[in-house]
Amino acid sequence: MNNTPLTRADLLALDAADPLAGVRNTFELPAGVIYLDGNSLGPKPAGALEVARRVIEGEWGTGLIRSWNDAGWFELPARLGDKVAGLLGGAEGTAVVTDTTSVNLFKTAAAALRIQASDHPDKRTIYTQRENFPSDIYILTGLAEQLNQGRAGGAAELDTWESVPAGAAPYRVELVDDAEVVAWGDGSRPVPEDAALIVLTHVNYRTGRLFPMAEVSRAAHAAGALTVWDLCHSAGALPIALRADGADFAVGCTYKYLNGGPGSPAFLWVAPEHVDRFSQPLSGWWGHTAPFAMSPEYAPADDVRRYLTGTQGMLSMSVAELGLDIAAGADIAAVRAKSLAMTDLFIRLVRERLAEHPLTLVTPEEHAERGAQVSIAHPEGFAVMQALIARGVIGDYREPEVLRFGFTPLYLSYADVWDAVEVLREVLDDKLWDTPEYRRRGAVT
Repeated sequence: MNNTPLTRADLLALDAADPLAGVRNTFELPAGVIYLDGNSLGPKPAGALEVARRVIEGEWGTGLIRSWNDAGWFELPARLGDKVAGLLGGAEGTAVVTDTTSVNLFKTAAAALRIQASDHPDKRTIYTQRENFPSDIYILTGLAEQLNQGRAGGAAELDTWESVPAGAAPYRVELVDDAEVVAWGDGSRPVPEDAALIVLTHVNYRTGRLFPMAEVSRAAHAAGALTVWDLCHSAGALPIALRADGADFAVGCTYKYLNGGPGSPAFLWVAPEHVDRFSQPLSGWWGHTAPFAMSPEYAPADDVRRYLTGTQGMLSMSVAELGLDIAAGADIAAVRAKSLAMTDLFIRLVRERLAEHPLTLVTPEEHAERGAQVSIAHPEGFAVMQALIARGVIGDYREPEVLRFGFTPLYLSYADVWDAVEVLREVLDDKLWDTPEYRRRGAVT
């Protein structure tokens, strides 16, 4: 976008020439809604109800337990994992779709620390971002506490955990600012020598900042550390090359930009060189090499299936496949180009039309540092967002004061961006947010 004056007609012309315009028909969106919250929950793909009905009425209702074999239920986590790996720059057999992002983070972080206990026994620090999604920090802190149970006077450990000998430094979680992560990436500051594991979000959930995976992974490896990347806000939104960029492990969800449905199963990916070194902290029967042998001894599968734990949810997994197929069919380079153009447009229009309001851009403006969302702070951010939602512009809110707007090119148009800014202008100019109704908070914000 250049700086010449824009009209809505200009944007309609862009939409008419958009190579992704036809993908919008693969989604079912409510009339009168501009949906800018795909970074939190993607909309329903067309055909989701039919898939759910097929699984419920046919595979479950008629096939019953036979469908574990006849309908391919048992192989679905690995089959969908191959589709995810294709989206993330990984090879077949390097990913599975399973569990939640938090559970998968626990499994992969534990695996990485087990590897490091063998390769670098003196490294016991997990580094992650202070601005990380809180659940990631909670999981890592809990993992460190459990590993430290093996110290003198602590509880006994299971054999699957690496013991911390008496007198050795305990495992700990160290929080660093986003600026520190950037410094690792540009080489202006080294990764700390005590780092065993670096756990980072690829795109920050609140600010929308994109971190340089290849550069940070390279810096981590130079310091003898391994990496786990959380892809919740980047998978399906921009090109990802896990293998080429040197990632060791990755986790993420399927219900945001991959449009798998509310609570749809997450995924995990592992670099091939780590697969057979993985020690499963949640060693359930689905990760066993022969689960129906019913052996009392655990023997992990010899491939990525060892990352599975328990019985999978076939209904949600079957519906999630629709979203994965839509993402796989889209040109991710075109998706990225359009999302950058849309976020540029949104930032420009907000500045041109709302300069008199106390709005602060939180998201970086540099394309190389931006995901597919724009975050803007306002002192009354929560109430402003509720007023927008009431008028059909659905984004979301994150503390402190941040209005989040996700721009998903698969179902949004340039005219949608124009119209959303117009509604925001009305809400702010007329103080439509200033009511008790819009200040009232529910359980989910």
